[in-house]
Amino acid sequence: MNKVKVLFVCLGNICRSPLAEGIFRQRIKERGMGDRFEVDSCGTAAYHIGKSPDERSVANAIKNGVNYEHAARQLKESDFLNFDYIIPMDSSNHSNTLRLEPKNARAKVIKMREFDDLNKGDDVPDPYYGGENGFQEVFEILDRSVDNLLSHLEKGSEPKF
Repeated sequence: MNKVKVLFVCLGNICRSPLAEGIFRQRIKERGMGDRFEVDSCGTAAYHIGKSPDERSVANAIKNGVNYEHAARQLKESDFLNFDYIIPMDSSNHSNTLRLEPKNARAKVIKMREFDDLNKGDDVPDPYYGGENGFQEVFEILDRSVDNLLSHLEKGSEPKF
């Protein structure tokens, strides 16, 4: 069975996208589905390449029962050939992602909140310049959205929008 490959994308790859990756990894482990998926995250900008996730994001995740590690990397053209789904966190990163998309891309690019029952299609806000409440809000958005994304993928159904 081929693994479904999912790539989460934000700007610097230190807050939102590695958190989405961490939540997704935890959910597939809890459901005994770790062997069915390959998951990663990256950023559209090169600000933090090689760095660990933001300490505030990691602390908030741990508070919510999710523990994750990641080294930031930048989105590259080959990601469109290697992944099935590329999931940007907001409109700006969605546009930046599509600008890099090659003509022979196989990945489907879908904004994260297309999978959110609340405020479907909105942006996942960037908590970087905010306080603890912003990180908690992002956790809750990603928690809901990841669950819905995984439900689509678990059924083997193509997400439709």
